[in-house]
Amino acid sequence: MRTDGEATRARLLEAAGSLFAEHGFAETTNKAIAAEAEADIASINYHFRSRAGLYREVLVEAHRRIISVEELRAIAGSALPPEQKLRAFIARIIGQGLDGQGWHARVLSREVLSPSSHLDVLPVAEIGAKMEIMLRLLSEITGLAPDDPALRRSLFSVLGPCAMLVVAAPRITPLADDVLGMGPEVLVDHLCRFALGGLRAISGTA
Repeated sequence: MRTDGEATRARLLEAAGSLFAEHGFAETTNKAIAAEAEADIASINYHFRSRAGLYREVLVEAHRRIISVEELRAIAGSALPPEQKLRAFIARIIGQGLDGQGWHARVLSREVLSPSSHLDVLPVAEIGAKMEIMLRLLSEITGLAPDDPALRRSLFSVLGPCAMLVVAAPRITPLADDVLGMGPEVLVDHLCRFALGGLRAISGTA
């Protein structure tokens, strides 16, 4: 059971995520966040030190909601064949990004398309650990060492289309409307086949 302080912190994070997604960091005030969370304004500084600290925590939480380190480890450590692990990863990303039920994808979309000085919190808090897991997974598929420069380049090639669909596509029309209208299963199948084709070419097994 959460303590009162933990519950207040959770409400502030949820309220801030929703408001930052809708209006952006610069246009969202402490007063609006506190009112949405039904909390005292002073509780923002108490739990997050500042509105900027709260925003940085929102960015980290948004990245976790797309896929957490624990979820990614579970996929990578499963008994599935490596190619199916990659499919499970892509399905998770696309599903979370396109479900339209949360603020996480919209917050990341705003930040990636118009970066602030707060974006650098993500490599430290989230991206580094996830990259290492993904490199090991791609190593299983290709036979290349996780520290092979070609594998690191391949990781960006695999992640790039997924990120484009999750972060940028909702703001790009009319092409995005056609692609997103195909449905998640079609998108996941295409992205998997596209990624595996490239990985096989890089590894020399195509």
